[in-house]
Amino acid sequence: MNLRYLKIQSTVLFNLRVVGYIHYLFFSFSSFFFDENNKLPEMAIKILRVFFIGLLLLQFPLFQVVRCQSETEADVEGSELGIVREDVQDFVGGNFKPAPGVETICLFPKNSAKVVPAGEKTELLVGMENVGQSPLNIIAIEASVHLPFDHRMLVQNLTAQVFDNASVPPSTQATFPYIFAVSKFLQPGTFDLVGTVVYEINQSPYQSTFYNGTIEVVEAGGFVSVESVFLVTLGISLVVLLGLWIHGQFKRISQKTKAAPKVEVGTGTTDASMDEWLQGTAYNQSSSKSKKKK
Repeated sequence: MNLRYLKIQSTVLFNLRVVGYIHYLFFSFSSFFFDENNKLPEMAIKILRVFFIGLLLLQFPLFQVVRCQSETEADVEGSELGIVREDVQDFVGGNFKPAPGVETICLFPKNSAKVVPAGEKTELLVGMENVGQSPLNIIAIEASVHLPFDHRMLVQNLTAQVFDNASVPPSTQATFPYIFAVSKFLQPGTFDLVGTVVYEINQSPYQSTFYNGTIEVVEAGGFVSVESVFLVTLGISLVVLLGLWIHGQFKRISQKTKAAPKVEVGTGTTDASMDEWLQGTAYNQSSSKSKKKK
C-alpha cells in the first residue's frame, strides 16, 4: 500500500469537499442574506469565486507529486521496514500458536494516550512472565498496523526487532523494549496496532500477541498540518466576507433611516412654487385681500 499516495489523496479530497460545501452553502443562501439593490454582494461574490478557484489550483501540484513518484522512491520507502537476518526469517512473519504458561503485557511508557507521531520513533515495553517448567528464548518482536474498520487490511509492517541471547528462565518475569516508527506518509487518524513476540521453548517456535488495540497517529512537527492551514485560511476569508456583509447591512439600514426633508406649513411664509401654482384661484385672491387690510 502506497502511504504517500494515501496521504496526498486524502488531503486533496478533504480540501475539495470543504471548498464544495462552502461554495454550495454561500451561493445557495446569498439571495437571503443580501439585498438586490446592494452593490456589496457582487464584489463579495467575485472575491469568493477567486478564492475558491485559487484553492482548487493549489491541488494540482499534489496530483503531480503522486504521478511523478518513481520506483526508486518506492524502494527507499520499502527499506524502512528493516532487514531481518537470514537465521530468523523463518520465524518472523510466521503463524505460531502461543505456548502454555507464558503471559505477556504491553506498556507505553510516558505515553498512556498511545499517541504515535508519524515518522518518529515510539517506544513500548513488552513484559513476559514464564510460569512454565522450561526456559524460553526470545527471538524477535514484530508489529503491524491495520485499518480499524477492517482488520484484514494491512497498512504497514513495522520493523522486526531481533534479540540475541535473550531468555526468560522459569518462574521469572522480564521486560523487553520495542522501538518502532510508522511511515511519515501515514495519514493522521486511529489505527489498529498488532504486536507479537516470537520465542522458542525446547527448540519449538511459539508466538504470543502482547498488544492488539488502537493507536492515534498524529502528524509530526506540532500542531501545524495541511488541513489546519487550509481551514485557518478559509476561516479568515469567511470572517472578512462576514465583515463586508455586516458593513453593507449597516449602510443599507442607515440609508433607510435618513430623515426625509420636512415642509413647514404656516401663515407667515409660503413656498414660491406653491404661490405660482395657486395663482388665479380663490385661495390666492383671499390671501391678497387679507394682506391689503393689514
